[in-house]
Amino acid sequence: MTIAKICMVGAGRVGQLHTASIMNQLRHRAEVAAVVDADLASAANLAAEFDVPAVHQSLAEALASGSFDGAVITTPTFTHCELTLAALDAGLPVHLEKPMAMNLVECAAINDAIARTGLLVQLGFMRRFDRDFQAAAELLESGEIGVPMIIKSLTHGPGLPPAWANDIATSNGLIAEVCSHDLDTIGWFAAAQPVDIGVKAANFKGAERGVTAPRFYDTMVATVTFESGAIASVAGVCPADYGYDSRVEVTATKGMVQVGETGPGGLAVVRAGNGVKEQALYPSWRKRFAEAYIAEMAGFLDVLEGTAPKVGPAEGTQAVALAVAGVASLLSGRTVALSQVLDNPQIPSWQRDGR
Repeated sequence: MTIAKICMVGAGRVGQLHTASIMNQLRHRAEVAAVVDADLASAANLAAEFDVPAVHQSLAEALASGSFDGAVITTPTFTHCELTLAALDAGLPVHLEKPMAMNLVECAAINDAIARTGLLVQLGFMRRFDRDFQAAAELLESGEIGVPMIIKSLTHGPGLPPAWANDIATSNGLIAEVCSHDLDTIGWFAAAQPVDIGVKAANFKGAERGVTAPRFYDTMVATVTFESGAIASVAGVCPADYGYDSRVEVTATKGMVQVGETGPGGLAVVRAGNGVKEQALYPSWRKRFAEAYIAEMAGFLDVLEGTAPKVGPAEGTQAVALAVAGVASLLSGRTVALSQVLDNPQIPSWQRDGR
């Protein structure tokens, strides 16, 4: 069997995780042949940990120096478009971490490059590779519990994201950097097109944590309506100091399904007149979705062999549309129709003015 050579672009937390998945769990199918990071020391440390033979400070340098079968891009969102275009133009299929891009102009550029090159791109929505989320999606698709009416999805993260992600000019903020997974999940489970989104947000902990980015928010709730009539809510908190929390509940016309708990198990205590449930908590997203991340990289290796990605640019574009419309809603204080951002793709004012 041919061992696929992967160029790992980004040596941060997600790059480290994907490198470990490939080198520890999927070594019979692939190897990380180079690590790329603008911080050369970070790239070198990751490469040394897994005996990766090459380290580069830019993707252009890596492409000029070696031959690869695919690229995994895990860098900050504002770099996604440029790096994805470079990889596709070099003939490499791409695993692209969420969010797909900063805005719909960048999404269109990526989609055009995919059409031009005929190459495949997998999006990094790891819930699509989690067995519990997959089982819920299959149950909903079967119609056994009817048609989704209300979908509630949340992601609460235990710590602040990297500094660049605190600024809506370089990240769109919490709705994109943390809750992209929720935006993807509600569309996946609703199996319908979103119509509009309304967002409310607050900043509870920014000042005490030293965040100085303008318009930073650490708490948000979004309401999304779908063409099917389904209504969804997305809740995000980061930092949520109690641990990592990723859950979804769907109420359908014939029943309901819940996905996820705050932890892998724990103690339930019920006393007369009083009920208390105590659980061990997931300390991080790495623990909660450990198996899903390995399956995600296995899925990308399938893509390299010609299999259509389980989740791709169409889903990535929809999540970006919801995120952009969501920030527009937050800043304007009104519900925003998805058609407003989809029919006239442009770089949003907060990105133009803030960068």
